[in-house]
Amino acid sequence: MANIVNLDRVSKGYGAAGPLLTGVSAGIDDADRIGVVGLNGAGKSTLLRLITRQEEPDEGRVTLRRDLRVAALPQTMTFEPEATVREVVIGTAWLAEGLGAEHEWAGDAGVRAILDGLGMPHLGLDQPVGPMSGGERRRVALAALLVRPADLLVLDEPTNHLDVAGVDWLARHLTGRKGALVVVTHDRWFLDAVCTSTWEVADRTIRAYEGGYAAWILARAERERVAAATEARRQNLLRKEIAWLRRGPPARTSKPRFRIDAANALIADVPPPRDTLSLQRLATARLGKQVYDLSNIFLKAGDKPILDDVTWQVGPGDRVALLGANGAGKTTLLRLLAGRSTPAAGRFTVGATVKPAFLSQELAELPGDLRVLEAVEEVARRVNLGGRELSAAQLAEVFGFVDRPSGGGTRTSSLWTPVSDLSGGERRRLQMLRLLAGEPNVLLLDEPTNDLDTDTLASLEDLLDSWPGTLIVASHDRYLVERVTDAVFGLFGDGRLVHLPGGVDEYLARVTGTPAPAAVTPTATPMERAGMSAAEVRAARKDLTRLERAVSRLTEREAALHDELATHATDYAKVADLDARLREVRAERERAEEEWLALAEQVDAS
Repeated sequence: MANIVNLDRVSKGYGAAGPLLTGVSAGIDDADRIGVVGLNGAGKSTLLRLITRQEEPDEGRVTLRRDLRVAALPQTMTFEPEATVREVVIGTAWLAEGLGAEHEWAGDAGVRAILDGLGMPHLGLDQPVGPMSGGERRRVALAALLVRPADLLVLDEPTNHLDVAGVDWLARHLTGRKGALVVVTHDRWFLDAVCTSTWEVADRTIRAYEGGYAAWILARAERERVAAATEARRQNLLRKEIAWLRRGPPARTSKPRFRIDAANALIADVPPPRDTLSLQRLATARLGKQVYDLSNIFLKAGDKPILDDVTWQVGPGDRVALLGANGAGKTTLLRLLAGRSTPAAGRFTVGATVKPAFLSQELAELPGDLRVLEAVEEVARRVNLGGRELSAAQLAEVFGFVDRPSGGGTRTSSLWTPVSDLSGGERRRLQMLRLLAGEPNVLLLDEPTNDLDTDTLASLEDLLDSWPGTLIVASHDRYLVERVTDAVFGLFGDGRLVHLPGGVDEYLARVTGTPAPAAVTPTATPMERAGMSAAEVRAARKDLTRLERAVSRLTEREAALHDELATHATDYAKVADLDARLREVRAERERAEEEWLALAEQVDAS
């Protein structure tokens, strides 16, 4: 791999907001697929603008390889209103660069595949861009980038306005595409499917991790665990120094590439899964036996039929996801359940104890003349959420409205920020917590993940996991759907509401016409498919067990040697002997760990 972009001690800030990035050094290779994550306002989009040379750093240097072809998708795109899809995607200016005649572009199978994959065949090449919705314009801009060759593709929130099928297609397209990729997105499934490394923008710097979202979360948890353990050791050493009035031996640290004990500690500390039965019992107590009962319903959005003779029941504690393409009618159905519209025909019954809260995609209902805490207390000062009693300030803290550092060593509280000054992501968070402050027993969420960063999404999902009520979510965020819901229903534009026992995979199979992934266990193990005999497979598994025991034994021996070193800290001859033995045990453990890892990768290979 060759380096194509290099950031050397780069710093960037904006006036009163202060520095966003300070002394950042990083590089991008020609085959990297990097996902950029971090809190809203941490500097992710600023980093992309520096990489693409749309902005210059305040300090440091950004170097791009000579003749590097860069294609960038910002969060907002501006087109001439009279421009057509043909002019934006194919572009007459590009024809002058020898890329071929227009009819060759329009008829090219790769171009057509991109237009089809992004759900654009219905638009037509001669349709003007001006009257299109924001989502349609976004897809046109994305198509215009993907049809052209580029050595580096820089995408800022490319999955916004794409449905589940569109996100799935884009992930497969980018995975098979040559060249480097840098992408900012809050879609965690997309990060896992596409990215081979992750950059976390936080504390005015960049931390790089191997792998996608899951690997980043595990690495971050391990980093925080090590930091906590290091601090505990430091505090313990200080206590000993005060008690003994003398300094102990210097601390010794190591950072092996593979640690079974650390992985086991993380796994052992995983929170328990959602107790669905208990939550359903709580929901039944709050809601009664009936929530929504739709019988032979006909529902329209204008002249467009959404539901045609549909019968559907939603009970207490049900956790339902609605999937469908843009325009399939998910929002229309949620508005019916929220009581904001009525069906054209049929019987629609709502339970007597139902208290719904509808999270719309609009933000107009927020009080711009109030501050954040005032906007929450306008709804309620104290909230009972899943059996937890929270003040308005505590609920706001769950959604990221906390004290933050400002200039001069002081701290400012975002609780007192005027609502009119909030960013899009912050307004979305405020909208959600105002709904929860009303203590509803039915949540109707229309694209709840829009504009939320990954940490806020994790907090939201943690709340929804323990929320004892009925939950109906329309979302293109596959990660959220699979995390917080138990049943999936699809709207396919033909008037039906279809239960999908196979979840998102079944929905994609129906949309694309491809078989859903088989859930059965394969007849041959990965090692057998690689050409190993059954006897070799059994032998390999025995070796794995042997190596696990050896690593455990050597780890215990290493810990015992550390204890002996501390005990004989003043006996220099003893310390030298123990230190030599410790190095031997550590080297042997690392060899065993590497052998275990290599063998485990063979077992897990597909």
